[in-house]
Amino acid sequence: MTATGDVLNDSQIDSALAELPDWRYRRGGLVTVYKARTSAAALDLIAAVGRLAEEQNHHPDLDWRYRRVFLRYSSHDAGDKVTRRDVAAATAAGAAAAGLGATAEPGLAEG
Repeated sequence: MTATGDVLNDSQIDSALAELPDWRYRRGGLVTVYKARTSAAALDLIAAVGRLAEEQNHHPDLDWRYRRVFLRYSSHDAGDKVTRRDVAAATAAGAAAAGLGATAEPGLAEG
């Protein structure tokens, strides 16, 4: 399924981010970093995001560094642009992180 019809413009991205305070728009995608209480808890978050990705058939770019999990959502099938699916996935990932007690550090994803 191609998502080109779901690509968000800058104004729509800004509106979505108003509802996603833990996320930023950088490098053409929605990005954040979650810090878990332990390295094992970070792996639990990765597993939760993986389950969501399989359910949604929408997979993030992910980087694990000790207690931090870096996430980036964009839609590769839409030319690596942000779509409604990315917003939904970021929302679900944020809920999973909160449920596991991870805290957002979106400033670390600013680079």
